[in-house]
Amino acid sequence: MKLHEIPRYPLTFGPSPVHHLKRLTEHLGGAQVWAKREDVNSGLAFGGNKVRKLEYIVPDILASGADTLVSIGGYQSNHTRQVAAVAAHLGLKCRLVQEKWVPWDDPTNDKVGNILLSRMMGADSRLDPSGFDIGIRDSWKEALAEVEASGGKPYPIPAGASEHPLGGVGFANWAFELAEQEKALGVTFDTIIVCTVTGSSHAGMIAGFAALEDITGVRRRVLGIDASATLDQTRDQVDRIARHTAEVIELGRDLRDDEITVLEGWAGELYGLPVESTMEAMRLGAQLEAMITDPVYEGKSLAGLIDLVKSGEISKNSHVLYTHLGGQPAINAYHRLWDPA
Repeated sequence: MKLHEIPRYPLTFGPSPVHHLKRLTEHLGGAQVWAKREDVNSGLAFGGNKVRKLEYIVPDILASGADTLVSIGGYQSNHTRQVAAVAAHLGLKCRLVQEKWVPWDDPTNDKVGNILLSRMMGADSRLDPSGFDIGIRDSWKEALAEVEASGGKPYPIPAGASEHPLGGVGFANWAFELAEQEKALGVTFDTIIVCTVTGSSHAGMIAGFAALEDITGVRRRVLGIDASATLDQTRDQVDRIARHTAEVIELGRDLRDDEITVLEGWAGELYGLPVESTMEAMRLGAQLEAMITDPVYEGKSLAGLIDLVKSGEISKNSHVLYTHLGGQPAINAYHRLWDPA
């Protein structure tokens, strides 16, 4: 069915705000830099990009008669925190698998930030020693089986909601939301920057902007900045989810290869560990704009934007949009990055 016909359960305040990053623009001396803020999009536990995805999954959850949402992420997963929030909002139980995706040696890593919020909201959040992988996990399958064995009716939500059949639809709609905001602002963004790991935020945008291009003739570059450090796997997943989402929203054509771009160079060697460019981007965002980013996702995509503008890869006459996907609660688990001692 067409995008506007797909059932949606509103969980956001409405369109997430778009604003000009004037001081960052002046500092970089190139393109005009703006931000669209998924980090302030909802009243549910600090919001974030997964809330927008879950708006299209909730109708299926309710239709299924499930009583327990079951999902998975790392210790500091933004996604599992947002699943816990939606479960609380709907009056459902929540079972979370929290794997050790990041080799970050901090004794508070499994106690503060996102995981603390999930537990506050009543989620049954259990730690698992398994390492990072964006694929379907055995630990998640086992959690689903445990809920069934205890008499519950689970609803499966994969990592990042990305492998869910509707995982990309929220950000396809995001593209149309942005087009309406552009009209009000009198600005057209030719380049969109987004962090990509499990891939469905980026993939949904690709499908949505492809549909917009077919309607308006306006072509945009959607540049995914890899933060997975498993580049080939992420590229494959973005490609697959984008093409699937295009079918879901009845795009009516195949996506072109040039519409699907995942860039490397800012992830570092391992998922979740900040590198020098991450720290510099986080510092600039905070000190120039009071825009707080995290070291796992948004610090890395902001680093990509900064370098692409400074190098001229994004031209001086561009209007570039930084997609802030949220994730700030995780900063609590990385406190020593800013320890003055």
